Amino acid sequence: MDLTEYVASLRRELATMTRFASEDVTRAAEMLTEALESSVRLTMLEALSAAAAEITTRLDGAAIDVRLVGGDADFVVTMTADEPGGEASGPASSETGDDTGSARVTLRLSEALKSRIEAEAATAGLSVNTWLVQAARNALDPAGGSRRSRPRSSGGPGRRVTGYARS
Repeated sequence: MDLTEYVASLRRELATMTRFASEDVTRAAEMLTEALESSVRLTMLEALSAAAAEITTRLDGAAIDVRLVGGDADFVVTMTADEPGGEASGPASSETGDDTGSARVTLRLSEALKSRIEAEAATAGLSVNTWLVQAARNALDPAGGSRRSRPRSSGGPGRRVTGYARS
């Protein structure tokens, strides 16, 4: 969703309000609209995110997220209920023993880590949300054994390998 037309509409409205004002007032209004552009975009994104969260609470089996791509808002719909093929595609899968609902979490990441996560999610053909849910699930999954019992290796020749062996 291109936010530019909405920001431009706000600029036009302000220009209309100041059309009978003095040149100084008109110039001050123009300067204010330029300075406020990023704040206006952020406020619109917050409103869109709140609307998406509100809609998500009323939907069964889907979650709607708003992402900022470039300067535009992008809506992402993630299915969370079981699909006809028998596989679950989202965080509310009954096979994991999770509750049937979903919770919203705000997570702060470094830009470098966020970029790596986005790249991995894209490679896997998943949304970032779904990739993070799967990563958390895999990290907590007891089926893989506890972390202490798994052999660890830093890989490569001449590197130290730690772990255990059974005889």
